[in-house]
Amino acid sequence: MAKKTVATFKTGKGKEFVKVIKMVKSAKTGSYAFKEEIVNKEHVKDFLTQK
Repeated sequence: MAKKTVATFKTGKGKEFVKVIKMVKSAKTGSYAFKEEIVNKEHVKDFLTQK
């Protein structure tokens, strides 16, 4: 199934989307976690600046 998803993103409107991975620090424990999301190329900076 992953191959089908990757193939879909490489054609047509799929080129407008990117997978963004952000490292977030937990306030309670101090440990880090990763937040992943698929967003439009135009909204990458918005995703990275939000808390």
